[in-house]
Amino acid sequence: MIAAAVAVIRSSALRNNLQAVRRVAPGCRVLAVVKADAYGHGLTTVARILDAADGFAVARLEEALRLREAGIGQRIVVLGGCVGGDEVQQAIHQRLDLVVHTLDQVALLEALPAAPLDLWIKVDTGMGRLGLEPASLGEAQRRLGCWLAGRGTLRLMTHLASADVAGDPGTEAQLGQFASLAGAWPGDVSTANSAGILQWSRSWSRPADAGPQVNWVRPGLMLYGASPLSDRPAAEMGLQPAMSFETRLIAVRHLPRGRRVGYGGEWQARRDSLVGVAAAGYADGYPWHTPCNTPVLVAGRRAPVIGRVSMDLISIDLTDLPPARPGDRVVLWGDGLPVEEVAACTGRIAWDLLAGVSPRVMRLVED
Repeated sequence: MIAAAVAVIRSSALRNNLQAVRRVAPGCRVLAVVKADAYGHGLTTVARILDAADGFAVARLEEALRLREAGIGQRIVVLGGCVGGDEVQQAIHQRLDLVVHTLDQVALLEALPAAPLDLWIKVDTGMGRLGLEPASLGEAQRRLGCWLAGRGTLRLMTHLASADVAGDPGTEAQLGQFASLAGAWPGDVSTANSAGILQWSRSWSRPADAGPQVNWVRPGLMLYGASPLSDRPAAEMGLQPAMSFETRLIAVRHLPRGRRVGYGGEWQARRDSLVGVAAAGYADGYPWHTPCNTPVLVAGRRAPVIGRVSMDLISIDLTDLPPARPGDRVVLWGDGLPVEEVAACTGRIAWDLLAGVSPRVMRLVED
């Protein structure tokens, strides 16, 4: 028994969720998004478990290099691309795919000797973040095609800004613009994040006249068993939580009516109460501003967090539960308590909570 916060990573859930992606997006290739330490689940751990994916997507070069150092041989796409010639040389040496999202990056490549390299041109269809203006796509395609001279492939991609909103007119406009660009594109394309996969079939379905063109979907959150859609729970879509963030009770105290709990004494017992103290806090990634009555599971039953979250500890009102004792399991989110629910209670988002689990939290891999 470990009396500290741990993140139990379930390999069977990760594999199940990858299969769910393939069911929803048949005929597509899957770039499993493992940036941000695989959303807090462990970069190399998740990549090894998801060895059936067609490739991986990371945000930064250093993440890609870690995967290669760990022996991951699949395609790895660096979504942020490179900003210097030395980084490009590392990408070439490590057989990494680079995303090109500015004409400055095109010029950076042209200044180097031509080399075998697979590139993804990212076009901004409405996200307003990274990506070439659509009017610059032809120029980038021509220049990069000349530089590659057949030594590598060019693929086309964009990113959806509001795919989690059903019927969003901005997403409709993005998909329409990308479809017009992709219609004349000779190679593969990629549009869909998790919300796009689940809610916007136009973002990943292949037109009948697309020929050999393949759509690469880019699932992130759904791979980890959480829903990006506010009105559709993960379980309804066949997704299983890949992380159970949990700890143990280390003390159980009887407190009289009127006793205050935690820094600032913000919670006060309205009756004689049974209060548990669990070994998890904001240093582990449990949000400091978690309000009272946010649920946790104690020995499988719901109980409310009370008082302020401290660095290493939280307090839980156990008064209405059967007798609890030190050592009882406490689930902060995961098994039986979706991370999306906890996120809603804390004013955060599921991505933030998962990626925010601290490095000091031990990851335990189970089937």
